[in-house]
Amino acid sequence: MNPTLNAVRAGLSRGRIEYGLSFRNGQELFGYLYMPCLFLGLALIFQTMGLGEGEVQMPGAFVLSGGLAFSLTILGIATVLQTLASEREDGTLLRAKAVPRGLLGYTVAKSTHIAAVAVTTALLTVVPGLLFVDDFGFERWTDVLVLLWVCVLGVLALAPIGAIIGALVGNARTGVSLAMLPTVVVLMFSGLVMPLTLMPDWMLDIGRLLPVYWLGLGLRAALLPDSYAAFELAGSWELPLVAGVLAGWAVVGLLLAQWVLRRMARKQSGSRVQEAREKAMKRAW
Repeated sequence: MNPTLNAVRAGLSRGRIEYGLSFRNGQELFGYLYMPCLFLGLALIFQTMGLGEGEVQMPGAFVLSGGLAFSLTILGIATVLQTLASEREDGTLLRAKAVPRGLLGYTVAKSTHIAAVAVTTALLTVVPGLLFVDDFGFERWTDVLVLLWVCVLGVLALAPIGAIIGALVGNARTGVSLAMLPTVVVLMFSGLVMPLTLMPDWMLDIGRLLPVYWLGLGLRAALLPDSYAAFELAGSWELPLVAGVLAGWAVVGLLLAQWVLRRMARKQSGSRVQEAREKAMKRAW
């Protein structure tokens, strides 16, 4: 059998298993529910506030769609970073290195797991929003498909960033701490924290270069009425451009992440893993 194809199949299987096991972990279950509940509450609080002159008078829908983009960004960057840094310390990456095409299988497994979690996060955010938030929902059945591919492609575009940072930092705790401030800045520049109409032009220009902006735009296209498109920079949802930019970030990011992981794995050894474990135990004490 083709070793590459075998590694991909093994990675898909492992990703599905990891996703299933996550529902048996109380901490991960809390993580699934925390963000959707938080942003649903914020959306309901801001339900009666307007975005300014024009047709759009209910920003609760904007808040909830931005909250979903926020959750997926944290999932794609911080969660992947923490997982990779932790599994480097406990020897998981070293074991993957010892198997033919092991790093490829590892990458496929993590991508599968993260994509499944992204869809779950979307469902937990969208379903309550359909029931309780005005102007939030699907205008046509194709919007459901848009939501699915935007969530999956968006997380796949962001996950390599978290993987690269996780491969470079010393430990998981330090990596997450260092990554949070830049992540929040990116979220601000991408129009997820405040409406685009309130942002200065220079922030918008920078934001359009980043995948988070296009993730947020794609989610708004799927979940908000067409009248909201008037508040976008181009006055439309630009879905073909959303797909192209996110796919480009995903492909380039995955290739770069594979290269970084291979370099990192070459430096790993049993003694280094043991040293990392001892440091982790000292931090715990």
